[in-house]
Amino acid sequence: MDHVLNIADSSIFTPHVYPASWSEEGALRQIVSLWLVTNLGAVLLFLGCGALNFYYVFDHKLMMHPLFLKNQVKQEIELSIISIFWMSFPTVAIFFWEVQGNSKLFDNISESSLGWPGVFLSIAGFLFFTDMCIYWIHRFLHHKSTYKHLHKQHHIFKIPTPFASHAFHPLDGFLQSLPYHIYPFIFPLHKAVYLLLFVFVNIWTISIHDGNYRIPGPLICLINGAAHHVDHHLFFNYNYGQYFTLWDRIGGSYRHPSALMGKGPHDHIRKLMAEAAHTQ
Repeated sequence: MDHVLNIADSSIFTPHVYPASWSEEGALRQIVSLWLVTNLGAVLLFLGCGALNFYYVFDHKLMMHPLFLKNQVKQEIELSIISIFWMSFPTVAIFFWEVQGNSKLFDNISESSLGWPGVFLSIAGFLFFTDMCIYWIHRFLHHKSTYKHLHKQHHIFKIPTPFASHAFHPLDGFLQSLPYHIYPFIFPLHKAVYLLLFVFVNIWTISIHDGNYRIPGPLICLINGAAHHVDHHLFFNYNYGQYFTLWDRIGGSYRHPSALMGKGPHDHIRKLMAEAAHTQ
């Protein structure tokens, strides 16, 4: 985040916001700046990508499903904005620790002992590590001792839209985001790659809530897409994974997507429409 902070300082904060007496190296200024950048960036990414997905990818026929709530999109957006706000406080604490040079993030490819192959390996490692951690965190959030207090807020949306992607209890959302923040403190990672992965993670989270259940045939059993994730919302105890189905298979919680067997939300809507047409 130091690159983002430096750009924000040089282009906005130093010339237009903060007094000259407030040093860019000051801890309080860095924390305030990180909080502003984190909130603004997260909200813009959520609303921008969420809106594009909602209007150009999401099938609006799903809003006819009987489990789709009245004013659901409004509820999803409101809960997401609140969650992003409260999540930003502990997130900024981690970002500040990172900016102070306590992580294993690096600037130049030459700093990687394996060069470019090491960068690509770090991407694979990030995806594997975060997918594994999120699986177990997510499963813990479904335990009866925690579910009703935290994760239940997200599951009121049985037929989610892209705007449900960030609609969590703040503590729930932060716990599931922890693996992304922890990874660069354990493993070396290029700073630019980390930022790109952070954006990717948010877009991916939006995509698995977008109701687009089409997955290339060979990848159905490997990738945890929207078809898998809508079954998680509908049936609760299946498909906890973030990107892959690996840990669901290991943990015995994998469920083949209902939407790919002719038993998904679209099929239910078509059945209801056919019955309505038949009774007229």
